[in-house]
Amino acid sequence: MTLSINTEQPSLAQLPNTFVIQLSDFSAISLSGEEQSQYLQGQITCDVNTSNENSLHIGAHCDAQGKVFSVFRLINRTMHQTTEQESAHLLLQPKATLETSLKELKKFGVFAKVTIEETKQLSFYALVGEQAVDLIQSLMPQESSQIPDSLSPVVQIGSTTIVYISGQQARYLLIDETEKLTAMIAQLSLPIYQQGVWQLLEINQGFPLLCAKSSGQYVPQMLNLQAINGISFTKGCYLGQETVARMQYLGKNKRALFSLNVQLAQPLTNDDVVEKQLGENWRKAGDILASYQADDGSCEIQAILSNDNEKQNLRLKSQVESVVTIADLPYSLNKKAD
Repeated sequence: MTLSINTEQPSLAQLPNTFVIQLSDFSAISLSGEEQSQYLQGQITCDVNTSNENSLHIGAHCDAQGKVFSVFRLINRTMHQTTEQESAHLLLQPKATLETSLKELKKFGVFAKVTIEETKQLSFYALVGEQAVDLIQSLMPQESSQIPDSLSPVVQIGSTTIVYISGQQARYLLIDETEKLTAMIAQLSLPIYQQGVWQLLEINQGFPLLCAKSSGQYVPQMLNLQAINGISFTKGCYLGQETVARMQYLGKNKRALFSLNVQLAQPLTNDDVVEKQLGENWRKAGDILASYQADDGSCEIQAILSNDNEKQNLRLKSQVESVVTIADLPYSLNKKAD
């Protein structure tokens, strides 16, 4: 079955009240086996020991120096292997960061009773908007009335996993094998947008979006992970933990993730940078992690800038007439560590 994908690039204001996003550039790393939790606990920033079948955790996988390979959402899913059922940890993330993270996890995983692999058999879609709950209920068996929410963000009904992601617009990730999920999405009769619209929503919510180029370049606090409950400071040791703790308690981090808005006359280039005005001159202000440019020229940018809160004039280097403004994030950067 082939789905019809809308190739338009709408702005936030132009999105319909309910829609679907095909997450073709999304995947997951699966960890299963007798020591899956014990092993993963020593590799990532969030507390695996507090996870259960209904929980959703945000976390990062770092190198020994505390630089982030990948940012993910951690869930637990029952994997149906022929006649057997096996619970696995899934690290949901863009494919762009998966290869490096998978390689590093496998490097140390040889010493534990754990199987680490990409979930190539699964597909991912997002259902977004006002009618999402009613539509999910219409897709599920009548006896399965539970819909994920802020208290129980993850629900698995049969082979379908549904993940609730809070925000200005409630989002629901739908995860299942490709054939089944495609048939399910076809029943909704909703517009289906490309992955870029997911990127737009992630930027708007201040969720870090790394790519192959930016993987391994930043510590978690530069990506605001401490502000979105992506770091546990009480769980004990994990790879890169010393650097992460030092950044938090000694106040050595001078950069943070920001969402930016700009109206552009030309397409944003891949190698563009944000500049700040210093007197009559302009200097580099920060690195662009991700961007989304709508068909009307409005552009949402995720960038790493100085966190000194000093008001400055900003522009894009490639478009000197552009005026870049900093948008409000839906969380505070001054959140105290747990």
